[in-house]
Amino acid sequence: MINVKGTLDTMKKLSIIAGKEILKLYKKEIAIEYKDDKSPVTDADKKADDIIVRGLKDKFPEIPVLSEESSDDYSRLGERYCFVVDPLDGTKEFINRNDEFTVNIALTECGLPVLGVIYVPVYDELYHAAKSLGAWSFINGREERLFVSQRTKDIRLAKSRFHHTPELDKLIAANRIKNVIVAGSAYKGCLLARGDVEVYYRFGKTMEWDTAAMDIIVTEAGGFFSGIDGKDFIYNKKNPENPTGFYALNKKENALKLVKG
Repeated sequence: MINVKGTLDTMKKLSIIAGKEILKLYKKEIAIEYKDDKSPVTDADKKADDIIVRGLKDKFPEIPVLSEESSDDYSRLGERYCFVVDPLDGTKEFINRNDEFTVNIALTECGLPVLGVIYVPVYDELYHAAKSLGAWSFINGREERLFVSQRTKDIRLAKSRFHHTPELDKLIAANRIKNVIVAGSAYKGCLLARGDVEVYYRFGKTMEWDTAAMDIIVTEAGGFFSGIDGKDFIYNKKNPENPTGFYALNKKENALKLVKG
């Protein structure tokens, strides 16, 4: 068994150290490379990855790490625990200087997230959760328990700046959603966990490192996180791509009616 407090403290510390390094590079000219899938990567992604992966392996050499910017090691498969890391979630936000990029670190046990940390470097906001122990934020020197909104009317929907899909446009129109909040990266999940939005739908491709930390932070704040098909995401798979889009809700009755075709 892991030491929950000690492990979570290490995850929080590494997310902040990585975030501070990202901020140093945020103030400089940003050099951009492109990976095989045409997604951008910067020195900030790589340096944050090195800080987090090295730190986790030094502290927990027995626990494998699955990270977006590191080569995969399939020896992680079948292991009880696995760290899942996105060292800079929202690289396009970073490149376009929109401030809303995050550092995401999760720990999964038997395929499900049990610890999660999301750090927002520009805002210096830290969100974290532990299975059955709740979700919390640390902002302006104050730690507060997170709870999703109780709102069921005139609900607010979180929408990405850069991941635009016609499915989402149809969903918003069909469900007559008037309040759309545009935000970047996994920060949208944090907004839901702290009660600032009620629904967040994402269609298209995502990876385990995009969702693992957000998954547990939303659910431990009292919300619901699911694949579009209604099934929980499983983590530490051979193929780390999530099988479907996903949604996060404050209450199940706020699930939106999906548009066919």
